[in-house]
Amino acid sequence: MKSPLLKLNYKTQESKNEVKTNAVTAICSKIAIICILVFGGSSVYAQGDANTDDYKPFSAGAHIKNMHLWHGFVVHPGMMVATNLEFNSRDKKFTFGVWGGASFSGIDLVNKNTGETTSAHYQEFSIYTKYRFSDKFFIEAVTHNNYTGVEERGDVLHYWSYDKKQGYNFVDLNFGYNVTPNTLLYFATILNGGSGDYEVQTNGDLENSWTHYFEISSKVWEKGDSNLSLFAGGAWSFVTDKTFYTEDAGNIINVGATFSKNIKLGNYTLPVGVTAMWNPEKEKTVLQVDFTIF
Repeated sequence: MKSPLLKLNYKTQESKNEVKTNAVTAICSKIAIICILVFGGSSVYAQGDANTDDYKPFSAGAHIKNMHLWHGFVVHPGMMVATNLEFNSRDKKFTFGVWGGASFSGIDLVNKNTGETTSAHYQEFSIYTKYRFSDKFFIEAVTHNNYTGVEERGDVLHYWSYDKKQGYNFVDLNFGYNVTPNTLLYFATILNGGSGDYEVQTNGDLENSWTHYFEISSKVWEKGDSNLSLFAGGAWSFVTDKTFYTEDAGNIINVGATFSKNIKLGNYTLPVGVTAMWNPEKEKTVLQVDFTIF
């Protein structure tokens, strides 16, 4: 599960259409998730073959990372733990889950009311659902909630608020297609802006960008329990001159490679992934290590 980043936005101009756009965002988020729930509903109790007695509908996972990356961004620069809890249908077509992250270290923020600098730990709780039409094609909806520093910077935390100026809650609808068993095409769209994904017009209105993100990833080498994958991703908007990810209308923002290996520790196997990521627009290059605990 890819996690969203915190984008703080301190623009103070008020949008005449703020109430309307917030309502549309909330509606879009509900429609996106309901659509996949409808698709998945028929498969929740789908009958398997005679050898499905080992079916386990619920699962959980945990990762420890030296930093957290997402779509070309460093979401948090320090060590963090990521966890997820999910339900999967018997036929493995439908998934519904929650994803969360918390850091061991904080980042410095300025309280807009007092002007004082304070520290805030990375915190996130996101909800996702996915439906797999086949082994090659899936659709996914995610309502992201990275609420790092919301209260520390002087705002009131409202978990279900999609006020784009608070900068922590937004929804995207995603599609994935495996052109080969080792190559994935991934297309994501942030619905109706959100989390700073807007452009201030000359009259003060906020124009949502409806950001699109496209990524190609492919496993190019494998030997034993080790493999290497390459990826490249870019973002653009057909509406505004900026996107959630970029300062311009479009740009390549996420290029790199991930090396994965299983490390044997007695009877325990520890999957480890090392990702080298380069964001050409921000001229940022980082190295992330990801330990899968379970």
